[in-house]
Amino acid sequence: MSEDRRTDLATRPVDPSDGVAPSRGRRTLDVAGALTGLLLLSVPLLIVYLLVRLSSPGPGVFRQTRVGQGGRPFTMYKFRTMRQGVGGLTVTANCDPRLTRVGKLLRQWSLDELPQLVNVLRGQMTLVGPRPETYDLAVHYDARCRWIFDHRPGLTGLSEVRFRDFDVLGPGEEVDLVNYIERIVPARVAVDAVYLRAPSMGATFRALWDTVKHILGFTIPPLQVTPEGAVEEVERTIPIPKPDPAA
Repeated sequence: MSEDRRTDLATRPVDPSDGVAPSRGRRTLDVAGALTGLLLLSVPLLIVYLLVRLSSPGPGVFRQTRVGQGGRPFTMYKFRTMRQGVGGLTVTANCDPRLTRVGKLLRQWSLDELPQLVNVLRGQMTLVGPRPETYDLAVHYDARCRWIFDHRPGLTGLSEVRFRDFDVLGPGEEVDLVNYIERIVPARVAVDAVYLRAPSMGATFRALWDTVKHILGFTIPPLQVTPEGAVEEVERTIPIPKPDPAA
């Protein structure tokens, strides 16, 4: 991508605030779910860790600073899926040559995200919410999308299972920085808004169930943004609600 396209993007820092914490019920579910997951998956987690270490030089767990609730930084954990010492865009596509063979499988089955159960237990993340962004990408977010940083980021979320980059990109188009910021981010934020407008326990359990079905290979109907600014699910139109900070 040319430098001209990069410099077209506005840049300003992410201003920290208290943000919007999950409800007491969701936090209880977070703690119970994270503890249960870490206990039941302790052996598989160890096996995956060893596979990552043996597949290529480098640590088994990747640590990176991400945008947390209210725009405040936290260290996010995930199994390393890329080769060490190879630069490139922070946005990673599944065909990215930087991915290791084990890393591709981990991403395919979303197993690379499992160490984030520790982040959930610590209260840095929640089970369902918007995915945590990196600061080098967050600084380019349009003002209309920055409300997403108020919310605690999630291990999974509506945009994780109901939205894909190719929903807004044409055949053969790259996930470069400009396409990501100007096209993918607004569409993804609109999909996350459907949950964040009313993050009830019922909506949370539905999102978790959709995640399980998605990982098992079931087709989950996508939500797509229309030119009129609405989100469509198959033939049914859902207006994009304004997120309620008090929810």
